[in-house]
Amino acid sequence: NQNQNQNQNQNQNDATGPDPTILAELSDACERLDLALNKWETRALLGGRYDAMSALVNVYAGAGGTDAQDWAEMLERMYRGWCDARGFTLKTVERSEGEEAGLKSVTFEVGGRFAYGYLRSERGTHRLVRQSPFKKDATRQTSFAAVEVTPVLDDGAVEEVSLRDSDLEISTMRSGGAGGQNVNKVETAVRIKHVPTGIVVRCEEERSQAANKAKGLARLKAKLAAVAEEQRAADVAAIRGDAVKAEWGQQIRNYVFHPYKMVKDVRTGKETSDVDGVMSGNLDEFMDEFLRWKRKTEADEAADEAAGNT
Repeated sequence: NQNQNQNQNQNQNDATGPDPTILAELSDACERLDLALNKWETRALLGGRYDAMSALVNVYAGAGGTDAQDWAEMLERMYRGWCDARGFTLKTVERSEGEEAGLKSVTFEVGGRFAYGYLRSERGTHRLVRQSPFKKDATRQTSFAAVEVTPVLDDGAVEEVSLRDSDLEISTMRSGGAGGQNVNKVETAVRIKHVPTGIVVRCEEERSQAANKAKGLARLKAKLAAVAEEQRAADVAAIRGDAVKAEWGQQIRNYVFHPYKMVKDVRTGKETSDVDGVMSGNLDEFMDEFLRWKRKTEADEAADEAAGNT
């Protein structure tokens, strides 16, 4: 009888299958492990010289008129949402309003460990396709905005970058920001161009021309240092011009709101139909995929270079 009861219990267990509670716990554990592995892999990819630093982000409206200026402001909100989700700080440095809507440009500093490492994936031209809210017939409109990302270097790193005075064009102008005792009355804003590469920075948030010049030079050096790292150049003198152009054929990512919904990264092929999520700041999957793509691209280039030298 005892053997018979044991067989009956075994048959009952076989009939009911594994405990669903245990299966759920195992599934949750696997998901947590997968997330932890992905986080570890991503952190391992953030090994660039400046990746751990804060970032200075510039967003400029490009081709597309008022729609492009509205698009620039939408991107600003997208990055703000991403920063909020990650616990990063976002400090607006300069903001130029559009005539009718949106922004001509905005500059903000993102503070947080590895801010630059993640945000450098956003550098390039972002293309939007949607029905224009600024046209009576709501026709489909294509708009562009450029995003530039620069590491915020400490004083020691800035001093390591040397520039020749003959390579610089420095001009001054009146500040376009909010007024003060003398900010808009004298030429306190400074524009600095690195002639060999065509890279330009503008600084106007400080109250004196000298302070803006010093900060502008620091930003120019940071931008040149970052470009040199991207191009694997030995020093600043060896880099090529690297300006981001907000126009057709230059985009790194397409955002389609109409006639269907899709966000697709041109470089990595990563895409999603969750447009609302992306515009709310859900950018981690795109950033992680960029880091993997960047590592593979650099490895392939190194292999090709080594093969060419043999």
